[in-house]
Formats: sequence, structure tokens, C-alpha cells
Amino acid sequence: MKRILLLTALVLSLASCASQPTLKVYPPTPEILPGAMDIEAYLPLLEGKRVAILSNQSGMVSGNRHVLDTLLALNVNVVSIFSPEHGFRGTADAGELVGNSVDGPTGVPISSLYDGKGGYPSDEAISEFDVLIFDLQDVGVRFYTYNVTMGKMMYVCAKNNKKMIVLDRPNPIGFLVDGPILDLKYKSGVGWYPIPVCHGMTLGELALMINGEGWLPEHVKCDLTVVKCRNYTHQSRYVLPVKPSPNLPNMRSIYLYPSICYFEATPVSLGRGTEFPFQMYGHPNMKGYSYSFTPRSMDGAKEPPQLDQLCYGVDLRERPSDDEVLAAGINLDYVIDAYNNLHLGSHFFRSFFELLIGRDYVRRMIMEGATSDEIRAMWANDIIFFKEQRKPYLLYEE
Repeated sequence: MKRILLLTALVLSLASCASQPTLKVYPPTPEILPGAMDIEAYLPLLEGKRVAILSNQSGMVSGNRHVLDTLLALNVNVVSIFSPEHGFRGTADAGELVGNSVDGPTGVPISSLYDGKGGYPSDEAISEFDVLIFDLQDVGVRFYTYNVTMGKMMYVCAKNNKKMIVLDRPNPIGFLVDGPILDLKYKSGVGWYPIPVCHGMTLGELALMINGEGWLPEHVKCDLTVVKCRNYTHQSRYVLPVKPSPNLPNMRSIYLYPSICYFEATPVSLGRGTEFPFQMYGHPNMKGYSYSFTPRSMDGAKEPPQLDQLCYGVDLRERPSDDEVLAAGINLDYVIDAYNNLHLGSHFFRSFFELLIGRDYVRRMIMEGATSDEIRAMWANDIIFFKEQRKPYLLYEE
């Protein structure tokens, strides 16, 4: 134990000076420690093993020291990296295919799980490791694809007798359970499990639930260890130290994400291609608004909706307040407003809409003129059911 603590101190003292994009809305809360920082809890599990890491730019142990660099400094035999949506460095567009590569600073090969081949690694890549470390920062929303990537790799490990270690990280909206439970006829890469849009769980807790409820294909079970966060509860207002993906640049965007993302399945821009994605919405033909913005091609949004088109709409960067946004939960008023303004009828929605919201009644009710509160009432029982169902898998105080 003394050796591990000394090694841990050495690793943390070697923190890299390389800059990472940080979220600057609130100061960080250093008293909450992600599982990656509890090195003494998982280092013994790696002794004598060939280790693969599934992570990205969010997998920090301390300061600017990545879990990859940390393990290499401790002489762990890291043989490969798996990268999720947006790639290992977190710079690729949403849904952009990413090829295999090599991590320049370390020389460790990277196998992309977002290369258009279903999200599973090759047989060769699977054969090369004994233990998989999973360390990704989630944002607590069903259609944020990291939880699907986790489930697919749990299945891979279960089928190939590999161990998986989840280094848990706080859910920045872990106090919020809202939205309909996914109807599995809409199962896709943005929704794999029968859970609400906002599930209020960490990925470690969700991994335990996936195993416990038999949600993996063929109902297989993964040999799973979850390394818990310290000092975290489901009421914690945790501020992410590194942005989790290119278009969630600050806490404001994360808080609005569960209500704004449905515009992805409409012609309306939600601000991709601006400095403030997921903090506005608009369209060239929206009437009655003075606020305007023009999406441009940029890193993380090379071809955003309404590229180079002047859009009119709503600025959500400051109003409503963060507390009001969170108190409202999933707020469909934004989608309803744009639908009523554009007068496109059924042409407003694309089939992707149901994959995001998870049920077919939401589109129908919007078109019939229902209010946001009337639609929310439809999933009230889903929330009651799910909160009871998830109780055995919670690792942190509610």
C-alpha cells in the first residue's frame, strides 16, 4: 500500500503542462474526486495484465495528467486505446467517422469505436488485452452516446472473458430524472436501454444496472468492477473540469442539453457552428425574433445545420437562469415554439426525433397543440417506476 501511495504522489507531481479546454461558468469543486484518482483501488487489478483503455480528453486523473500517462508512468502494460464518438482527443464532429491511429506522445495504438462498423472492436483488437479500463465523462442523458459505447464494450468483455473496470465520474445533472423511458422499438446508437432521457445515474451505477437487469445482448454478464467517486452524492452540483465533447463547451450547454438536443431532428439550428452551441436556437425563416446568429464551419462542427445562413431565434445563454433551467427539467417549450413559428407541419420532424425522445406520442402531441406540461404528464409514471427500479444499483446517496 505504501508503494502505491508513493507512486500515486509521484504521478500527480508530474502533471503535464499541456492545456485542456476547461469549463469556466463556475469554479471547480475539488472535494469531489472521480474514480480515476483512487489509483490504489485499481492498480493492483492491473498487475501482470495487458491493459486497454477506453477514454478521451475527459479521462484526467489530476490537473492535466491523463489516465493513460498515469498508468504508463506506473509501468502498467497499456497495449491499446479505444476511442468513442469524437475520438480520443475529443475534436471530431458529432457522428463523424474516426479511423484508427496511434497516440503521438505515447505510441500506443488507438482503435476507433466510431468507425462505421457498429461500435465494436475487431477480433484482433479484442485478443490483445486482458483488462479494459473505461474512463469517460458522461453528462447524464440517454442519447449522449458514451453510455451506449460502455454497454457494447461490456458485451465484448462478457463474450470474451475479459474484465472491465469502470473508473466512475460524477453525473453533472445526477439530481435530475426526467423524460420517457425508451421504447425499445427505437433502440439505436443514441438509446440502447429502457431508461429515461435523464437517468440521474453515474456511468458506474448504470453499468451495474445493465448487468443486473440483463440488458446486454443474450443477457450475458460482464465481469465488472466500479471504482467509486469520493465525496459525491446525487445532489452534488459538480462542475466538469474538461468539456466532454466539442459542442458542450460549458455547464450552461450541459444544463440545456436535455431540452435542446431534439432540434437535431428538425431543420432548426441549435447553435452548432457558433461559440455557444446548445445555448440558442433559430432558423432563417423564424419570425418575430430580433436575436440572430450565423453558423459557420469550425472544428467540431464542420458542416453545421443552416451553415452560413442568418438565423433568427432565441438566445438562451443567460435567461432563464441555470436554477430555472434545472428546475424545469426537460422543457419542450423550445421545440413547440419553433414548430408553431415555422408552420412546417409534419415536415418539421425527422425520423430521428423518436430515437432521441424515445416515444412516438411526443411528436403527435406537439402537432395536436399540446403544452409541454401536458406532454410531461405522459411520462410521470415512467419516472416513478424507474426510480424504484434503479435503487439496488445506486452507489451514492440520493
